[in-house]
Amino acid sequence: MKVLIIEDELPAAKRMAKLLLEIDNNIEILDIKDGITSSVDWFKNNPPPDLVFMDIQLSDGLSFEIFEHVQLTSPIVFTTAFDQYAIRAFKVNSIDYILKPIDKNDVRKSLEKFKTLTTPNNHEQNNSELISLIKNLKENKPVFKSRFLVKTGNSYIKVSIDQCAYFTVENKLTYLITFTGKKHLIDPTLEDLGNQLDPQKFFRANRQFIISIDAIKDVHTYFSGKLKIHLKVETKEDVIISRAKATMFKEWIDV
Repeated sequence: MKVLIIEDELPAAKRMAKLLLEIDNNIEILDIKDGITSSVDWFKNNPPPDLVFMDIQLSDGLSFEIFEHVQLTSPIVFTTAFDQYAIRAFKVNSIDYILKPIDKNDVRKSLEKFKTLTTPNNHEQNNSELISLIKNLKENKPVFKSRFLVKTGNSYIKVSIDQCAYFTVENKLTYLITFTGKKHLIDPTLEDLGNQLDPQKFFRANRQFIISIDAIKDVHTYFSGKLKIHLKVETKEDVIISRAKATMFKEWIDV
């Protein structure tokens, strides 16, 4: 089975490749792409893969845009933290939809579903499984982080997720900043937090910041199509949304 992975976070892409090979060492990972443009170029210049694992939120927009530029015939397994895209996913070639953080069992089930759905004379079963999947997505919401245990002096305190204004990286260390301006060192990386935090409430602005929607004071246009975010809590560096992520950010804030 030949598989293409489309994922803008390299650690997540490598983990997906590792899980696939652990489940079935006969799988061939054709390539890993991180954005809409690079994916479109790949599809235009290569034979279609047997299966595509595709993240919905990419570095330069939503992966649904890929379908506007090329005609895809390969089955798609979408991987994302955003369950609100489920119905839209099934309007294209989706056969499954895995919510992050990704579990090995979920990947295995997707591969089994692919094998089942690609067996001839299974159209009725296909429809039944898709209806069931949509129902499960609505009923089984993922559980996101609700608090952190942080060290202060010689003791530990609990910080509720509602107290978190933003998360930032300084000198390769991750810090939680509360709405009162208190700064706490935490263990998870921003990549880890991207899978642990509710995507309805938190947004990965760039490589340095994850911000809370409640911490946003105002949004300004910036040069070259970028956005500059002013938060209610002071930041050492400006919070800049790239041009590639600007549309995604506006869609997120306008839900």
